[in-house]
Amino acid sequence: MQLTGIDEIIEQTTDQELKSIAQKIKRNERITEAEGLTLFEKGELSFVGSLANYVAQNLHQNKVYFNRNFHIEPTNVCVFTCHFCSYSRLYKQRDEGWELSLEQMMDIVRKYDGQPVTEVHIVGGVHPKMNLEFFCELLEKIRAHRPGLHLKGFTAVELDYMFRKAKLSVQEGLQKLKDAGLQSLPGGGAEIFAPEIRKKICADKVDAEGWLQIHETAHQLGMPSNATMLYGHYENDTHRIDHMSRLRQLQDKTNAFNCFIPLKYRSGNNDMSHLGEVSLLEDMRLYAIARLFMDNFKNLKAYWPMLGRQNAQLSLSFGVNDLDGTIDDTTKIYSMAGAEEQSPAMSTDDICRLIQSVGKVAVERDSRYNELKVYHSEETTPADR
Repeated sequence: MQLTGIDEIIEQTTDQELKSIAQKIKRNERITEAEGLTLFEKGELSFVGSLANYVAQNLHQNKVYFNRNFHIEPTNVCVFTCHFCSYSRLYKQRDEGWELSLEQMMDIVRKYDGQPVTEVHIVGGVHPKMNLEFFCELLEKIRAHRPGLHLKGFTAVELDYMFRKAKLSVQEGLQKLKDAGLQSLPGGGAEIFAPEIRKKICADKVDAEGWLQIHETAHQLGMPSNATMLYGHYENDTHRIDHMSRLRQLQDKTNAFNCFIPLKYRSGNNDMSHLGEVSLLEDMRLYAIARLFMDNFKNLKAYWPMLGRQNAQLSLSFGVNDLDGTIDDTTKIYSMAGAEEQSPAMSTDDICRLIQSVGKVAVERDSRYNELKVYHSEETTPADR
């Protein structure tokens, strides 16, 4: 999609509600929840996509970010039953899953010795024997082995369970993890905040208020985080706007979310498979509307292992400015649910070419979105060959 001038978008729009929204976006004014719903109900893909591209260009020019990262997934054994999850195994079925020891996880870290990775992302199931002390020891070991590696870890679901089991407040638990080396939080576990939807898909885990409290407390302690939304299942447009609005309100308060990540529900091998999946068209509309509504989130991420490389590349024309990272085949959460990428790994060269081939500029970032290197199309990265 070629960028269309905002004046031309406004001029070509005959619907007065949509025209008014486009004019507000031109003036850099916040759109309301009602206007967000109007975009879902009436905004065609070409309209919302052109507006989202306009906003993203103003924020980032043609830059698209990525980082060099890898994942550690300590276990897929979990005490919770989330009906959308294809990844976890209940504790009584733990023989079907995996449980990594501290040494096995350190072996994963040591595998990257001498390689230019900047972040390790630690998330997994909620295992009753992998408690707060266990993970503090892991963080301390990683920090001692590689002090410059950014440690991002643990969804609010994992943290809520850890803190309750340790009989600590959220602030006490997060401070303990921070002292051990934790530097930021991922955005997982948010799903959809509406209680009637959570009751259907993940009734037994931390609720919306608990998720938001954990992230707000992390922000107060100087730890930024990401925010997610799981879409394409039982929720409707009102639930989506409510979810994004609650995140937008917290971002107004703390300004410490690094990015917003819409996550597509994948229907393979789970209790909700009968729902099927939304179309690629709906994916792109969701990204575009998120860019327009989430006006205080500078970065909008498409998680390429979930969408697939080509679809993630397409999202760069619908407001997305971040593709996550190189991953290096270390995450199974989406591949086990039937995502496009069954072995998610890209070299730095691969991800740069993906970005550059649609006329964007590839920029390596750190975990806080500081720019580390701008890759021009003629450059190569010998370290990744």
